[in-house]
Amino acid sequence: MHIGLVGPMPPPFGGMANQTKQLEKLLQQDGVSVELIRVNAAYQPKWVAGLRGLRAVFRLVPYLIHLWRAANKVQLFHIMANSGWAWHLYAAPAIWIAKFKRVPVIVNYRGGEAAVFFQKSFFLVRPSLMKTDAIIVPSGFLEGVFEERGFSSSIVPNIIDLSRFTAEAELVVSDVNKKGAPHIVVTRNLESIYDNATAIRAFRIVKDHFPNAYLTIAGVGPEKQMLEDIVAELRLQDAVTFAGRIDNDHIAKLYHSADMMVNASLVDNMPISILEALASGIPVVTTDAGGIPFLVEHEKTALLVPLKDPVAMSDAMLRLLKDPDQARKLCDAGLQAIQKYTWPVIKEQLLSIYKQVLK
Repeated sequence: MHIGLVGPMPPPFGGMANQTKQLEKLLQQDGVSVELIRVNAAYQPKWVAGLRGLRAVFRLVPYLIHLWRAANKVQLFHIMANSGWAWHLYAAPAIWIAKFKRVPVIVNYRGGEAAVFFQKSFFLVRPSLMKTDAIIVPSGFLEGVFEERGFSSSIVPNIIDLSRFTAEAELVVSDVNKKGAPHIVVTRNLESIYDNATAIRAFRIVKDHFPNAYLTIAGVGPEKQMLEDIVAELRLQDAVTFAGRIDNDHIAKLYHSADMMVNASLVDNMPISILEALASGIPVVTTDAGGIPFLVEHEKTALLVPLKDPVAMSDAMLRLLKDPDQARKLCDAGLQAIQKYTWPVIKEQLLSIYKQVLK
């Protein structure tokens, strides 16, 4: 089998880029020939990166040429798609080139903002979707979004590599952690949709009960200065670390040093960060935004709280910190639930769709 895989690659280390990289590697290991058509290839020449607006042309033109040439060789296109301009600039052209060249096309749609995007732009999106041979989504949440618009889709969940996130791995625990200081981690970028401000305010309440607690925020983004101002306002400078971007080779160490992972996102689909935390054997406190309730079950594999509610979030955090037995039950259930996101399971689902489309 020879497929054209269209999508972003790290850096940056976002959820879709990591999934694209992982999918390319796993398919090739199983004997599938993969031609990667990268939507975020490095600018050539490099100085073009400084030309805002114009630089998009320098990336788009080589991308379209690569798509056109790949369509002469591959048996099908697997397009990693998202909302907004990413759809219009990268996914839609790939669909139309594929259909012009009579190559079957699968759209793997991702992103928690799909409903809002469709509400604004579905008249532009629908013609392209009509040309697809199959639509796959990572969760029942997005399946419902497509169903409301009259399109059927198949659920193929995100993939988690348990060899990287295993609870049995050697823990990298700091000296402070060994002395009983709870270590809480947030692994979302510093963007408004992830509402890290609520996580920080919840941590402030937790610290009143656990004075030695400390928080690590791993991610980058435009809200860093605002979040640092909140940390200063709450007098948490000595307890909060902005770790910046942590790559895939090192993120497991952060999880294994943690007592809890917290997610305060306002919009979400199937966050890889939650899967990573479950696979690492640490408890999760998260909002119930978007597709998250399709991913974890309240009181069974995680504790779910309302959006923008630092008091409710801190209550859930304190509940787990004060009741290690309950935290361990969540972790054990999470480790069992994560098995359905492993490659042997996902591979059968994905290859079945490939074969169906090729027929």
